[in-house]
Amino acid sequence: MQVLTPRYSKEEFARRGDEIYDRDIKPHVTQADEGKFVVIDIETGDYEMDRDELVAHDRLSLRHPDAQVWLTKVGRGYARRRLSRHYRPVSK
Repeated sequence: MQVLTPRYSKEEFARRGDEIYDRDIKPHVTQADEGKFVVIDIETGDYEMDRDELVAHDRLSLRHPDAQVWLTKVGRGYARRRLSRHYRPVSK
């Protein structure tokens, strides 16, 4: 299993992710997208959007296996963190 290492500082990660979201994605979101997660590759600017963050992450990872991923949420609330390629919730 390959473990990806961040290639940027936390500040640079956040700056790039927010910049791509504000410049390229936010102008195209609609009211129907409210509450969806947006997973962004901060190096290519490619992204996926879905109500399920793992579904969006997996779709993006299929195209960019070594993506440096920034996660945010459309509209109210925040969901910002880096996801590793093999991020999975722990089952209880």
